[in-house]
Amino acid sequence: MDQTRILFVCLGNICRSPAAEGIMKYLVEKEGREDEFFIDSAGIGGWHIGQLPDSRMRRHGKLHGYNFNSRARQFQRDDFDRFDIIIGMDHENLSDIRWKARCQDDILKIHSITEYLRHHPGHHSVPDPYYGDDGCFELVIELLEDACQGLLDALTK
Repeated sequence: MDQTRILFVCLGNICRSPAAEGIMKYLVEKEGREDEFFIDSAGIGGWHIGQLPDSRMRRHGKLHGYNFNSRARQFQRDDFDRFDIIIGMDHENLSDIRWKARCQDDILKIHSITEYLRHHPGHHSVPDPYYGDDGCFELVIELLEDACQGLLDALTK
């Protein structure tokens, strides 16, 4: 069976994209669909390569039953060959991903996470919580739970 390969992308790959990866893996596992998906995350920049997600993101994830334990890596042009759908967290991320696209087929793989929100009208990005407080991390998880469920629903209907 072919897998749908999903890549979540944020700026540094230590807050939003590893959280999206962890939440999506949790949802896929909960539905018994692990064999149908390959899920990963990456960052636009390479500042945090090899690091675990931000400790605050891991702590907030744990409070919701998630294990955010992937290691940061940088987005590469060959990710367009390895993934079916590439999802950015905000307008800047999307712009940076599009800049790396080599052709129209690459561009067609790029989507905003907010396309899949079901219960949060008016949110046009998942804001970077890095310089924020606990409430910022909670908002990210809330938005990603909504969007990841919407994405899973869209991919499995």
